[in-house]
Amino acid sequence: MSKQLLIYERVIPVSSELHRDVSVKATEKFDFARDLNSVPLLAAEFASAVQNHPIVFAGEGDATFPAVLLGLEDGANHAVDSEGNWTEGYVPAFLRRYPFVFSQNDGNFTLCIDETYPGINQDGRGERLFDADGERTQYLQNILAFVSQFQGQFERTRLFCKRLSDLNLLEPAQARYTAADGRSGMLSGFMTINRDRLKAIPEAALKEMFATDELELCYIHIHSLQNVSRLGTKTATARPSEAA
Repeated sequence: MSKQLLIYERVIPVSSELHRDVSVKATEKFDFARDLNSVPLLAAEFASAVQNHPIVFAGEGDATFPAVLLGLEDGANHAVDSEGNWTEGYVPAFLRRYPFVFSQNDGNFTLCIDETYPGINQDGRGERLFDADGERTQYLQNILAFVSQFQGQFERTRLFCKRLSDLNLLEPAQARYTAADGRSGMLSGFMTINRDRLKAIPEAALKEMFATDELELCYIHIHSLQNVSRLGTKTATARPSEAA
């Protein structure tokens, strides 16, 4: 699995002192994500992502988190074409919030921006972050609301993953592929839900997961693994049965 935070290169807090005259010209290009074969996915995004992407789980212990697979080879993102356009349906919120992100210190969150983002300028192109009086613009307020919502959903997703771990529902998985040029390989480092274990969970946990929609998330994940074969055609010829 790819390192998932490489899209942020030089993050600094957003402030009226530093960014009073700064504008951000949004780009529809995703060159910054070209070498990511997976990105984190919020639980609230499962229903949207399942149409296009395999949903898996990565990390260990409390750091376990869902991710969408975008390529079966390290450094290969088949959702981004040679011109930087996104070509595979749903775009995860992790990428849509770029170049903004929250940093956390002692439980406090600060809105930050990646100052290497090419759309940042002082020429008035795009949307200003602050007005002439140094107050937040509506654009910045909207960004803050979006990133705040992301953080809230992040915590909900983390609790979902903790339940999966506590119930021992996750197991290591691999996806094998054979490329058009004859190369073969295997992507590992991720986990999937064991369907038999899911069906055998205690009744009390089953009722709670049903009430919180977590049971639905589990089956959306399982269903999404069918997309490995679609992803495999981008790489070459995959054997999706190895992914579940």
